[in-house]
Amino acid sequence: MAVSGYDLMAMLAAVALAGIGGELFLKGVLGAATALRVPRLLVATSLAAFATSSPELTVSSVAALAGKPEIGLGDALGSNVVNIALLFGLALLLGPIRIERRELGRDFALALVLPLLTLWFTMDGVISRGEGAFLLLVFCVWMGALIRAGLGSRAIATAASDTCPWTYLLLGMAGLASLIFAGRLFVSGASGVAAAFGVDAYIIGATVVAIGTSLPELVTVLLARLRGHDDVGVGTLLGSNLFNGMAVIGIAASIHPIAAPTMEIGPALGFGMLSLLLLIPGRAGLIGRGRGVLLLGSYAGFIAATIAAGRAL
Repeated sequence: MAVSGYDLMAMLAAVALAGIGGELFLKGVLGAATALRVPRLLVATSLAAFATSSPELTVSSVAALAGKPEIGLGDALGSNVVNIALLFGLALLLGPIRIERRELGRDFALALVLPLLTLWFTMDGVISRGEGAFLLLVFCVWMGALIRAGLGSRAIATAASDTCPWTYLLLGMAGLASLIFAGRLFVSGASGVAAAFGVDAYIIGATVVAIGTSLPELVTVLLARLRGHDDVGVGTLLGSNLFNGMAVIGIAASIHPIAAPTMEIGPALGFGMLSLLLLIPGRAGLIGRGRGVLLLGSYAGFIAATIAAGRAL
């Protein structure tokens, strides 16, 4: 089957649209942090992360309402591996990232615990509505902690912007809308190209769809690196993983119980945890280029294991 010209044009348009949207979204995030007088890392971990995870939330909710919540689970877990192993790995190839261990703190610990909790839930092969509700409860507690931290930071801040925060929020929303549309274009075009080469539908979902819904994070992280705002990139990826692991999966399971064979989701959970452990900075607070190579190798291992698991089922 020949590759469609429409599919190629869709992919090229997605790249151009993502560049424009990413620039607008990053300006919105940085401007909102200044206007609201809160640390950029906190805004990235909350507002930016939630916004960039909206494609996964949409996919999981629609799939669950259609009686197929497994699609949402696969997208959420696959996107988490893409976020850390692929996106952070690519970001590190541009140069080392400096971040203190204490800055990772509670969010990083929770990101490590969530895969273990998800694995425990799937020991009987199903994530039930009750377990989904528990994930949402943990999400609400985490959100409360973020809000308290934000209010505390704002109380002690001295610098503020004269611009209304809504201006930056609207700017960020315009950028996000462009990123989401770019992600849909990319998924459509790349799926058509993959199908033209006879690639299996399951593999397309585990790779193309996960990368497509992670396009907002990809553009945000790379632009943040190029603009010298590493804290925004780190916060966005970490917050997005937490949002996927708690809110996205929690909502999908609450709508409809999710069939989750341990063998099928094992690669995503295992490589997800491995990728997170590779983010622990050294004593100097640096995560070097070598970690980037290891992270990209981890992503390649995830793809290979996912294909093998799919063939075994």
